[in-house]
Amino acid sequence: MSSAPVITATDVTKRYGDFTALAGVSIHVDTGECLAILGPNGAGKTTLTEILEGYRQRDGGQASVLGVDPNKPTGAWKAKLGIVLQNATDMADLTVSETIKHFARYYPNPADPDQVMAAVGLTEKANSRNGKLSGGQRRRLDVALGIIGNPEVLFLDEPTTGFDPEARREFWVLIDRLKSNGTTILLTTHYLDEAQYLADRVAVIARGRIVAQGAPDSIGNRGDAIVTWTEAGREQAQSTTTPTAFVEELSSRFAGEIPHLAIRRASLEDAYLELIAQDRQTNGGDAA
Repeated sequence: MSSAPVITATDVTKRYGDFTALAGVSIHVDTGECLAILGPNGAGKTTLTEILEGYRQRDGGQASVLGVDPNKPTGAWKAKLGIVLQNATDMADLTVSETIKHFARYYPNPADPDQVMAAVGLTEKANSRNGKLSGGQRRRLDVALGIIGNPEVLFLDEPTTGFDPEARREFWVLIDRLKSNGTTILLTTHYLDEAQYLADRVAVIARGRIVAQGAPDSIGNRGDAIVTWTEAGREQAQSTTTPTAFVEELSSRFAGEIPHLAIRRASLEDAYLELIAQDRQTNGGDAA
């Protein structure tokens, strides 16, 4: 890790009229680290990402990516970034191979197009038109275009949407390889298992504010156990630090076998849902 973070945002704000999309967000990402930004739709994930990519102007606060203010982007700076947007449907008439080779020409030190196609699982689709690809295959092409320039910083906005489980796992291996080679990654995802696997740290954002930040296993009450069972025809769940005592209490209540009893440790998803629920209770209603 370098002494200075590769990505920093300090008290970043963004407003659209009377709506505050970001209300003083601060994050940092070190060299070769993956930070996952988690939050409900409309929480500010994409707004923050687009500010750091240089696509959107912030209203306040400070930001830096590779030592450059994203509000003042340069061509040389952009060449060091890889960006995988949420949606991309252009270039329908080009083949996969033509598209990747075309984008490779934009960069001073591109990766080998054939190796990139293989890495994202598109070798067999090299001669297929982009407009004929399935949603998952198109998403793989988006990822290929994001990494073809051998980026120092990679922005991934919901990268595995439309991937089947096997493709998602293959993608995770690819991202691990990029991290091991020093690529710094900012990831937004709705898949909590993806964040748990890929991220060195996570930041949970709700209503434009960071409500928790740290290593995945440090978020929320991860030391708690979740006890589930069936009672009165419905699945019940209880978070507890003393699962043995709680199960003994349940056993006495049922006078024996507890229907569909299961015990597991709290996951990142449990912690995330608890944080979002707490935010809604505190502020009322759904996240904007």
